[in-house]
Amino acid sequence: QVQLVQSGGGLVQAGGSLILSCAASGRAFSNYVMGWFNQAPGKEREFVAAISWSGGSTYYADSVKGRFTISRDNAKSTVYLQMNSLKPGDTAVYLCAAAPLCDDPSTCATEVWYDYWGQGTQVTVSS
Repeated sequence: QVQLVQSGGGLVQAGGSLILSCAASGRAFSNYVMGWFNQAPGKEREFVAAISWSGGSTYYADSVKGRFTISRDNAKSTVYLQMNSLKPGDTAVYLCAAAPLCDDPSTCATEVWYDYWGQGTQVTVSS
């Protein structure tokens, strides 16, 4: 069992930056692919980024490539999402998630792979 607790987020102007954190409990964290998703009002949950257990492999949605960076610190059982050059279209609730059965983050870009979810955090980008 893994519990994920998120922090960060908030309100930022377009072009600004935010960093989200997701702290995990449980010894298996370092074995899991971790991902970030977002969900805007009235829309389905969408994949944002994923990272391999070692941190050596990452995968991004086209909409965030070059602007967002996913990273992890296994010693702290924490995964991060650095968001730069934010746009109003990035406004959404962001959720971190763990995928115990995923081996390659590039193949786990749908929520069906993810068994454990954080509580979500609101990111609002004003124009």
